[in-house]
Amino acid sequence: MSRPFKLSKSRLLAFRQCPKRLWLQTYRSELAELDATASAVMASGTAVGEVFRSLYGNGVLIDDESLRDALASTREALINVPDRPIFEATFEANDVLVRVDMLAPSPDGYHLLEVKSSTSVKNYHLDDAAIQTWVAQAAGIPVTRTAIVHIDSSFIYPGERQYQGLFVEENIDHQVAERLPQIMHWVRDAQAMLAGDEPSIDTGQQCHEPFACPFLAYCAPLVDGPEYPVDILPRSHRLVAALKAEGYDDLCSVPDDRLERAIHQKVWRVTRSGQAELSAAGRQIARSLPYPRYYLDFETINFPVPRWAGTRPYQQVPFQFSCHIELAPGIVAPTGFLSSDGQDPRRPFAEALIKAVNATAFTEQGVDLDPTGPVLVYNASFERSRIKELADCFPDLAEQLLAINARMVDLLPIAREHYYHPEMRGSWSLKAVLPTIGADLGYDGMAVANGSMAQEAYLEMIDPQTPFDRHCQLRESLFDYCMMDTYALLQLVEFFAKEA
Repeated sequence: MSRPFKLSKSRLLAFRQCPKRLWLQTYRSELAELDATASAVMASGTAVGEVFRSLYGNGVLIDDESLRDALASTREALINVPDRPIFEATFEANDVLVRVDMLAPSPDGYHLLEVKSSTSVKNYHLDDAAIQTWVAQAAGIPVTRTAIVHIDSSFIYPGERQYQGLFVEENIDHQVAERLPQIMHWVRDAQAMLAGDEPSIDTGQQCHEPFACPFLAYCAPLVDGPEYPVDILPRSHRLVAALKAEGYDDLCSVPDDRLERAIHQKVWRVTRSGQAELSAAGRQIARSLPYPRYYLDFETINFPVPRWAGTRPYQQVPFQFSCHIELAPGIVAPTGFLSSDGQDPRRPFAEALIKAVNATAFTEQGVDLDPTGPVLVYNASFERSRIKELADCFPDLAEQLLAINARMVDLLPIAREHYYHPEMRGSWSLKAVLPTIGADLGYDGMAVANGSMAQEAYLEMIDPQTPFDRHCQLRESLFDYCMMDTYALLQLVEFFAKEA
């Protein structure tokens, strides 16, 4: 008889999400496709754990790479320093191995704490902590209380590495007690599944929740189908499901009387005709924008553990902007700002922004420009929110900053109302729109090609360990990316304004 499969908490959670995921993880791991977002999440979790441990100066960290050594070190710590908290305490029981974020001694036993980088307790955290508790208790540890420790989003960092108050602790004893009797069944079901062939499971919601599955491309390979499936209809999950139930997969085959909303009728009409539509009203809006025009885009970073005094967890802190100033038709002056020293970028960002969108540089050179021209962005709520936060932070700049918001023109609703191309496939994101108005406006081949990559590049650039040459390379790549965003906005308006 074969030995039972050894499981870990993470493998058991993978089974809970989808048995096929665990099977593939065990036998076909080469099929996994990990993206940069998953790596960033892991890195942020590591940073959160390190800060949490720093709040307990007398704690014992079990940092052995070998699981056998980690088990031994945990036993030694429990015997030799029973009055001190243990981080990454490692236990094995019932063929399941776990590492506990923190095991804290108490008068009646031990408290088990799981530390999360989220700002609230999630449902999958409960399964996570229940497995940890079940294994620890089976290993002989009297766990009398289980809690989730998560980040308090209202915490404002005072600076000087003072992180007291960053975390909130929530007791989950009741939820854990409900799950404990089920865990042995989870383990045995997982082991039985692993002893067999690859499970046959259709793709579904489990492919995306609670985590994006790295095997989705394997489980749902691209297959031949309609060029324009009904799925491209925007904001229409129920309608799409109903159409598919009626046998409609191809949007072009859907009867016009099945689409009531104007936006769906537009997508259907343009898709069937193959011809883009740009309304006369859209052209007129673009032509009526006065000069100078200021095309603006921000890049931000949001740390789970704040780095700069006065910031909150996950606050979107702007570190870069690009601004193309269109002085007159065909006369464009690009400018921008990028903080690259790792210091709090907010004040210099705000000052540079005010200077850029008020044509201060031109005034200083004796060029008389209207400092009240429109500030053009794509999805204005983001830039407006960042500017409002800067105004709240710097009262002496508030009037000038809020004046920028008053001048802001959002190109997203204009595009959504007045323009559609078949290749946008139901999306009005800037990256969906741009290729339809100019072949040279894509981001393919750029060292930094999206917002997530910009954040990663920024973090590497401000890392003191980054070599100078690499620092300069990253700085140039960030400038290129952000400048492309605002150049693209300029080209979008120009496209809208040209003669039909």
